[in-house]
Amino acid sequence: MQIGAVIFDYGGVLCFHPTEEQIARAAAKCGLTPAELVRAMWKKRIAYDAGQSPNEYWSEVARIAGRTFDDDTIARMVECEIDFWGRFDQRPLDWIQQLRARGARVGILSNLPSPLGAHLRTRDGFLDHFDHITFSFELNVVKPQREIYEHAVRGLNISPDQALFLDDRPENIEGARAAGLHAELYSTWEEFVKETPARYGLPAPAPDDVARRQ
Repeated sequence: MQIGAVIFDYGGVLCFHPTEEQIARAAAKCGLTPAELVRAMWKKRIAYDAGQSPNEYWSEVARIAGRTFDDDTIARMVECEIDFWGRFDQRPLDWIQQLRARGARVGILSNLPSPLGAHLRTRDGFLDHFDHITFSFELNVVKPQREIYEHAVRGLNISPDQALFLDDRPENIEGARAAGLHAELYSTWEEFVKETPARYGLPAPAPDDVARRQ
């Protein structure tokens, strides 16, 4: 099996999921309980990732929770969401450098809303790890739609059967496989490094017992 490119999801793969403390702080800023905020945030998230404006999305979150958010509250929630997804796991980023040193191409393919994507595009150095960027809000297409995977492999100038996609959601793995890519469900770095790189003939990540975050 010849893998010429590895494509990474963002949330839950390259960065850690939000902590309970982060969720609690955000909930307090908008007058909800953590459980209410989480439920409302994810109920109609897909439209936000597909390009819906922050004002429309957070107004819908408020409606689902039985509240209204003024402009200042929406601005605070946008800041909180950027904070939610800002804790990088340095280990896969280090492995990306190994992949590129061996001649593999590397992409990022993520469902992202516009504020978070814009933040990542201006964050010094992060996107320099990747040969091609596929963000859903810029295309108005989301995983697991076939078109978004096609955009990713086309941008890497590689055929789907030469690409390995990593994501932490089963439906996105199924979508990638339907589009002709190899794909593996990602749970933790520790589980990933046990077998997956070797199975695809990719370099073994350098040993690292501690999660390093930037």
